[in-house]
Amino acid sequence: MTVVRLSGPAAVTPGLRIPDADAAWWLSQVHLRLRREIGWCWQQRLGRSDPRDGSLPPVTDACDEALDWVRFADQKRRFLGEDPTGRHLTACLEALNRPDGATGTWATVAGALDLEPAAQFVLALALAQRLDAGLAPVFAACMNDHSRPYPTLALAQRLWDDPAEVAIAAAGTAALSERGLIRRGESFDGSVGWQAPLEMPARVANALAGFSAPGSAETMPRVEPAAVVLGDERELLAWRLASQAPRALEIVPLHGPAGADFGAWAAALAAAGARPLLRAPDGLVIAPEALAEHSTLAWFAGADLLLPEGLLAAGRRIDAVLTQCQGVPVRWFLPVSDRQVLAGLPPALLQPETAVTPLSYEGRVRLLSDGLGGRAEPLREAVEDCARRFRLEAPAIRRITAGLACRPGLDGTMLLNACRVEAQMRLGHLAQRVVPRFTAADLVLPSPQARQFTEVERAMRALTRVHYHWGTARAWSEGGLAVLFCGPPGTGKTMAAEALAEGLGLELYRIDLSQVVNKYVGETEKNLRQVFDAAEVSDCILFFDEADALFGKRTEVKDAHDRFANIEISYLLERMERFKGMAILATNRRKDLDEAFVRRLRAIIEFPVPGPAERERIWRAGIPAHVDAAALDFRFLARQFVLSGGHIRSVIFNACLQAAHGPIEAALPPGKAGRLTMRDVLVQVRRELEKLNRSATDEQFGPYAGRMAEWAA
Repeated sequence: MTVVRLSGPAAVTPGLRIPDADAAWWLSQVHLRLRREIGWCWQQRLGRSDPRDGSLPPVTDACDEALDWVRFADQKRRFLGEDPTGRHLTACLEALNRPDGATGTWATVAGALDLEPAAQFVLALALAQRLDAGLAPVFAACMNDHSRPYPTLALAQRLWDDPAEVAIAAAGTAALSERGLIRRGESFDGSVGWQAPLEMPARVANALAGFSAPGSAETMPRVEPAAVVLGDERELLAWRLASQAPRALEIVPLHGPAGADFGAWAAALAAAGARPLLRAPDGLVIAPEALAEHSTLAWFAGADLLLPEGLLAAGRRIDAVLTQCQGVPVRWFLPVSDRQVLAGLPPALLQPETAVTPLSYEGRVRLLSDGLGGRAEPLREAVEDCARRFRLEAPAIRRITAGLACRPGLDGTMLLNACRVEAQMRLGHLAQRVVPRFTAADLVLPSPQARQFTEVERAMRALTRVHYHWGTARAWSEGGLAVLFCGPPGTGKTMAAEALAEGLGLELYRIDLSQVVNKYVGETEKNLRQVFDAAEVSDCILFFDEADALFGKRTEVKDAHDRFANIEISYLLERMERFKGMAILATNRRKDLDEAFVRRLRAIIEFPVPGPAERERIWRAGIPAHVDAAALDFRFLARQFVLSGGHIRSVIFNACLQAAHGPIEAALPPGKAGRLTMRDVLVQVRRELEKLNRSATDEQFGPYAGRMAEWAA
């Protein structure tokens, strides 16, 4: 690369080197003309030559100076011909050799826009301000205003030999603004802003000067084409895009799941027209205003631009950026997961939408196996299970396998955990993650319900084999399981959900119906969509407690509210069928559920109030490990008091709280920190019955009836 060093009167900052020969030539024009103008400012304002002591001419009345331009025009020409410094600088200007056959960015841009010399000089002024820090006070001195240390169109007209050419070019500089080369102010009616600063984005300046190639890795990396089968419809779109390069901004929406390999699809479409594809930095999601200069750089390189995913997420608008970019002949490939974000874009800029196909189960197995190499075969079962449980896209799978590449002792558990970390779900305020506290061994159920619970757990474990080895995936849309837990309060529905999550190794999310259900039309459906879309990333358990509030029977349509309520239920039923994880619905009122929903359930488990044998097991299992319960008659408690498991645990907890304040009359056995007596427990049993509005007769307390009044006092 030939590097031109600006030296002598052609530079202010020492050692400034410009790789682009054309840009260097124009910067020399700017420097020489500015130096010559400084000499004339001394003469015009003070009537003497530049003292050449490093000082700048003083500021005078700007209005008087402007009015004197015509009167001093002939005098300025004579001065530049007679003053030694002016004569020398003019000779330097005439001696500048314009490079022949330049092929740098400057020449490319000037040719593409057919820029006249005066317009190129305006562009050079903006570039000089960005590259040469020493020019700021020089600009201010020439402008006769210390508050304006920047170039303007007015200064360009003052420096250029023919002011009329700059006046003509001033209107033409709109092309420079439209292409993102300069930013200049204009009045409200579109007239030229003569006194507005000429600004150039830093990255654009670096590319014009030749410091960086427009499509280099330092600015934006190139996206290489990948093996993607476009299909007939996408092939037609690719042919359409290839038939003509963009003349202004074009936006090609890529609609697909979050985290999809949008780059591969965009590269395949761009490759049809033999156009390179550059990847815009992810930081544009935070600072989208920088998109304008990246679009200009892509135009420099004759490339298309892949925007970062999430640029238009959460209702974000980029109207100001579109205003700056709509004249840049570049094609944006815009990844979106929700089509609604496209509603805010001007239809004239939009090209036909491209559907990005989610990665299939077979594709996930293939990518995992390829990434793990020779270690994949011993982990075949784990690979297949992870491919079903975690609906990750290609970029995420590549990150997983790259992270495990050098991991010693790789096993299925490591692979599972790596996938789980990558597939973090973002359910926000609509759900809370629940850390399981119970296992299947903690459940106390009658034999029929216990068998059903085991069947549900086994069915969830068998999904991979049944869907993809036996072939049910197509018929059932790779669906998961929807299960209903119904029964009175406290019978173990929530405990069973936690036990399933613990046994299956799945994350459990409790859906907050107070946040999901919304009185405004359409908001409940929107919240449900957010829940299910986020949960589709990986297998998990969605636990809908008090589900009858959400899954109630559809009603006869009497008004608009009924109609939209029925739409919400219908939408929910459809999403439940397509959900690939496990959905557990718990309700105390099974009869209130919509029959169409009940038909879609894989299993319904009734949780009855436990019988005496089950209650005794619950009493024994509920005693904390460090509590001495030798004095408790569990058989009596289970036989006499018909309480559900939740109420029994409540009694035990309250009894422990009260017993902790009382004296311990005898030594505790080893390993015990406290003791419960029948007095402690029976008092809390009576309190629990009163809380439930159930009368407790003396007969229920049997041999303890006579002492209950004393104990409860």
